[in-house]
Amino acid sequence: MHQPYYKNLLTNVTDMPWVRLHGIKDYLDMAQILEKHPKMQLVFNLVPSLIEQVEDFVNHNVKDHFMELSYKPAAKLTHQEKEFILNRFFSINPEKCIAIHPRYYELYLKKKAKKEFTTQDFLDLQTWFTLAWYDPTFRKNIPEIHKIVAKGRFFTEEDKRVVLDKQIDILKEIIPTYKKFIEKGQIEATISPYYHPILPLLCNTKIAKEANIKTVLPHTHFIHPEDAEAQINDAVNFYKSRFGVSPQGMWPSEEAVSQHILPYIIKSGVKWIVADEAILFRSLASKRRNSRFLYQPHLLRREEGDLSIVFRDRNLSDLMGFVYHRWQAEPAVEDFMKHMHNIAAAFKHKDILITIAMDGENAWEYYNNDGHDFLNLLYQRLSETDYIKTTTVADYLKKFPAENQIEHLAAGSWIYGEFGKWIGNPLKVRAWEYLACARQELENLKGNLPEEQLKLAWKQMHVLEGSDWFWWYGDDDTGDFDKLYRMHLANFYTIIGKDIPEYVKHPIV
Repeated sequence: MHQPYYKNLLTNVTDMPWVRLHGIKDYLDMAQILEKHPKMQLVFNLVPSLIEQVEDFVNHNVKDHFMELSYKPAAKLTHQEKEFILNRFFSINPEKCIAIHPRYYELYLKKKAKKEFTTQDFLDLQTWFTLAWYDPTFRKNIPEIHKIVAKGRFFTEEDKRVVLDKQIDILKEIIPTYKKFIEKGQIEATISPYYHPILPLLCNTKIAKEANIKTVLPHTHFIHPEDAEAQINDAVNFYKSRFGVSPQGMWPSEEAVSQHILPYIIKSGVKWIVADEAILFRSLASKRRNSRFLYQPHLLRREEGDLSIVFRDRNLSDLMGFVYHRWQAEPAVEDFMKHMHNIAAAFKHKDILITIAMDGENAWEYYNNDGHDFLNLLYQRLSETDYIKTTTVADYLKKFPAENQIEHLAAGSWIYGEFGKWIGNPLKVRAWEYLACARQELENLKGNLPEEQLKLAWKQMHVLEGSDWFWWYGDDDTGDFDKLYRMHLANFYTIIGKDIPEYVKHPIV
């Protein structure tokens, strides 16, 4: 479960609604569904910076531009605000999340046809944008919301306010619900480094060449392993403060790993990590995919201590993430169970561990019914099957400790086994150069700032080290992430009392 850090640290405003909207669509119900499947055990990775942002909404510490425009009476919207709403309030899967609601779909087609919207049209659109993001179980089970969904159209401002207000009630339940399932032993919660950085690249951007020798590197290298260590330790401490215990597992951001990051993870007390199967076979210098090695945990024995590592089955993970949403639930689950049966037959009576690791939120809006039909049937079949037991990784390692040692862990991520999504093209490279220059300013300060100002500067720097800004350079048609990155960068210079460099004021193109 992850979202970029959207909030402006100087204004407490966010121009992106995705933490809030995924909060009412994915983060709570994905855990609550386990009430119906007590035999199921799952691992959820909760990125600290995501949880921090959820808490900002719960504690009213953030102003959400989308939500403020939603609350504004439709009759008082300016022309500019109406244009914004028309352009942004259909931001959800059209086929699976808009077309199933007649009034929302009617408005969608009206916008496509470039027809003029009435005040009632805008009011209904303001309401339906949030309603459509609500998880189907909440639209059904929250009486006030169910009543408004049934009404369908001709909403009042009071209807809209109910829809918007109820979001906070859902967000409030997220952490307590995970804590409950953790205490029951049905869920293991893991962490990523606090602001979701690509740890090897924080240690040294040159490490990118270990995964792909052709990678184009910045002229000014970013070499700050101490930042990687800080992001890890901050995440561990955050987890302890929310759940009262230390995390056993870590999902390195984007499953990006290398030899260099292992000492910091081991010293943090984390006991296991997850990576992609491509990293396993490269680490073993194996030219062929060998499931005998894939379906077991491995041991990274280092001077600092021992760390276990599991590797995800990329094929099975990608079937769930990118393929099964095109199928009906029954054939999709049947296909998955055939894979399970074939694997079991291949290994006879041996005990093996199959790891499926995938995006926690983005897949489900492509499924019918937000994935509930698929997940309920899948969990039912897995729970009924006598040759499969779902488990948390921590529980498995207690019974079957990792034995096979990996001497050298190859560098790479779960995207093609390299770092090309975050470094290499000219835009990403320039973004790294901007970051390296800003990071040097912190070195030059040598702590000569008031304590609170310095603390905020470090927070802003760690936000800038997040993976998402670099991911989107080259793929960001709207320019939203370029604006976010440069907003955070400009804020950093403001915080440390320096003039904002002229290049920061212009898009990276």
